[in-house]
Amino acid sequence: MEPFVFVGGKGGVGKTTVSCAYGVKCANEDVDTLVVSTDPAHSVSDVFDQQFGDEPEPVAGIDNLDALEIDPEEEVTAHLDDIRRRLSDQVSAAMVNEINQQLEMAHQTPGAYESALFDRFVDVMRHSDPYDRVVFDTAPTGSTLRLLALPEFMEGWVNRLMHKREQSIDLFEKAAIGNNEPRRVMDGDPVLERLRERKEFFEYAGGALRNDAAFFLVLNPDTLSLNETERAIADLEGEDLGVRGLVANKLAPSPDDDEDGRGARYLRDRVETERERVERVRETFDPPLVAEIEFRTREVQGDLLEDVAAELDVEVRAEPPTFV
Repeated sequence: MEPFVFVGGKGGVGKTTVSCAYGVKCANEDVDTLVVSTDPAHSVSDVFDQQFGDEPEPVAGIDNLDALEIDPEEEVTAHLDDIRRRLSDQVSAAMVNEINQQLEMAHQTPGAYESALFDRFVDVMRHSDPYDRVVFDTAPTGSTLRLLALPEFMEGWVNRLMHKREQSIDLFEKAAIGNNEPRRVMDGDPVLERLRERKEFFEYAGGALRNDAAFFLVLNPDTLSLNETERAIADLEGEDLGVRGLVANKLAPSPDDDEDGRGARYLRDRVETERERVERVRETFDPPLVAEIEFRTREVQGDLLEDVAAELDVEVRAEPPTFV
């Protein structure tokens, strides 16, 4: 299977549990694995009962498994600082203050979070050599879809910027030195060089996501979760990113046959309703169900995480990246 695995779904469905459990499953089969959290909630530290930062750290007690948590606020700051540094090197001193003001405003604008986070997780993909498998525990569905749609959108945008820049340089040269002199400005132009870097970056991101990534969605047996999952499947397919499988999580356990109290009757009714919804998933959703995980009465950690890992019918062996 592809080396990069993205686990997504509606907020609160159990994406982090499934991501960490799959990481454990891979590690137990001697697959060097990295679990990456792109969710601001940062529950990976809670699952493993260990604090993680922005760089990979070994998960205590589990060989072949590392984890890291990307801090979106830090990524936005670093992303904008990099832009500030690059622009300050290319404009007059009089423009630096204006650039700083604009970047301060950009810090809170829609899209800054997605852009910075996207750069970071693509960077993780590009430098994943120490690992056979990288598992991304993603943010809730809407944010993740915006992230995954960026390569196609940004490639077109960068191409238009490059065209405009080339036109601008061409007109400048004609005005400055005439048509009969050799061109001197186009080659080595720092703006064009940066745009070409971004073009290459987005080309890699789009190719890696389409060729080297597998997508799994986690759902709960309720109508809202099923409806959002159905929309997410369609949206991902629209981006040419097919969903490999679905995980039904937090299913109610059936009471014993001899139980007939109020709680048992409630559970039987709930189980029946949930089974109908799971059956709807089997019959009407294209991606197959790769696991049906019962709700646990305590936090899924330690041995319980191992139990969940065993319930995931997802391939462990990872093929090397093909899009490099």
